[in-house]
Amino acid sequence: MAKLPGLGPRSARRAVLRMIKKKEIIMKPLGDMIQEVSSLAQECLVCGNISNDETCIICTSDVRVTGEICVVEDVADLWAMERTQVFKGKYHVLGGTLSALDGVGPEELKIPRLIQRVLSENVTEVILALNSTMDGQTTSHYIADQLELHSIKVSSLAQGVPIGGELDYLDEGTISAALRARINVT
Repeated sequence: MAKLPGLGPRSARRAVLRMIKKKEIIMKPLGDMIQEVSSLAQECLVCGNISNDETCIICTSDVRVTGEICVVEDVADLWAMERTQVFKGKYHVLGGTLSALDGVGPEELKIPRLIQRVLSENVTEVILALNSTMDGQTTSHYIADQLELHSIKVSSLAQGVPIGGELDYLDEGTISAALRARINVT
């Protein structure tokens, strides 16, 4: 349990003890659900989302905008975007970011598949929703360079001051990004 993200040894111990005390109410149903998810869950062959079928409900939806693809690092990022209920296009999960230090190149990610999708699905815009880390920025630049050859519009999420954020508590990088990405208010 302590190997799960967000659980340290103490939290894991408390969770296990609680499950043991409530075997029939917690542990048995949880075990059954884990077994079911393990047998049913698979990666969508189109975008990389998690699904019960070969193609996820986002990729098969008739109401999604077909000309826009939002590129994310992993499935958790896709789910975060979906929680906003703002983006109505389709997604592409890379499965990580480029990292020379870790030996992760474009072929280890789903970048070639992204380029193929963009060309075959008549995509007009690719939105890069990658983390603002060095590897995320490197990956964004690489993808933008690859798509530039095909005259595809490439955009990225705005960066800067979060809603409710106070300047005094923000780091210099966030303030700099916000200043560079400023917008007109009139």
